[in-house]
Amino acid sequence: MQNVERAIATLEELRRIGIHIAIDDFGTGYSSLAVLKRFPVDCLKVDRSFVRDVPNDPDDVAITRSVVAECVETEAQRSFLAECGCDEMQGFLFSKPLPAAELAERVLGHVRKDALAA
Repeated sequence: MQNVERAIATLEELRRIGIHIAIDDFGTGYSSLAVLKRFPVDCLKVDRSFVRDVPNDPDDVAITRSVVAECVETEAQRSFLAECGCDEMQGFLFSKPLPAAELAERVLGHVRKDALAA
């Protein structure tokens, strides 16, 4: 974030060539809504500190209503986020981090099963 204008130009070039941009762990470090609104991003993933106490903390609830939630670890968190219309989540509830080869096999395996069922 030392050179915001350069970062914006780089992100715009990536979007021009068809790459979708996601900001991970928003809400930590140098995060700023004033800067964020200038970035050409497709997806904003909030930091786990905003997800940890949903659905019990009203401040966390307000923040997570319109973002991608990361570090979803419990069914109560997943259910609450889904009820709020958050359909993009990640976390240990769904999978632990995987090596690239294992991830590819899981994704391709699901694609093959869906194709065979059709």
